[in-house]
Amino acid sequence: CCRVTAPVPLSLQIVPLVARLVAESPRYHRAESSEYNILVIGVPNTGKSSLINSLRRLHLKKGKATTVGGEPGITKAVLSRIQVCEKPLMYLVDTPGVLPPKLRDVEMGMKLALCGAIHDHMVGEDVMADYLLYTLNKQQQFRYVKRYGLDQPCDSIEALLKSVALTQGRTQKVTVLTGTGNVNVTMLNYTAAAYEFLRDFRAGCLGRVTLD
Repeated sequence: CCRVTAPVPLSLQIVPLVARLVAESPRYHRAESSEYNILVIGVPNTGKSSLINSLRRLHLKKGKATTVGGEPGITKAVLSRIQVCEKPLMYLVDTPGVLPPKLRDVEMGMKLALCGAIHDHMVGEDVMADYLLYTLNKQQQFRYVKRYGLDQPCDSIEALLKSVALTQGRTQKVTVLTGTGNVNVTMLNYTAAAYEFLRDFRAGCLGRVTLD
């Protein structure tokens, strides 16, 4: 019989891999310290803080040391060193997300916004929702049809957001001035519906979608 060895999980490969890469670098040997100090950088909302917390739980059995959230800008400054491993002694430094000073084109900016790398309000939830619907239809990802009670896929973002608002209860009360006085009216909240649509996409509720 043969013995099958299970592959090592990616999370367990990170610390040994980083230690090896740093040790093989000629610049590393200029210092006498044997500890590893690693700066974690990347675009906003890609999981840098989550990675640090995960490694800390895995190797030190400690709770989270840095705040995480599903939107960009949670980490606002370079934090102090955070120990993630004892052997080898390794510290990671969390940093705010960084983006190029100028995006190559509008579509790149839209993709980054859908991934949460750019604040929604800087692009517009309705514009993002329209592009997301276009992307889902282009890739024939039609899970949204059943989720929002549609009869079939649609190209109209207004029709989709109306269904989202109705099925998810996204309404708002507004005051309407009439000839006989003010009247409170309940209306569909299309902005909240667009945000719900975006949140479902980011949570994976609309299927596995690759924007590139």
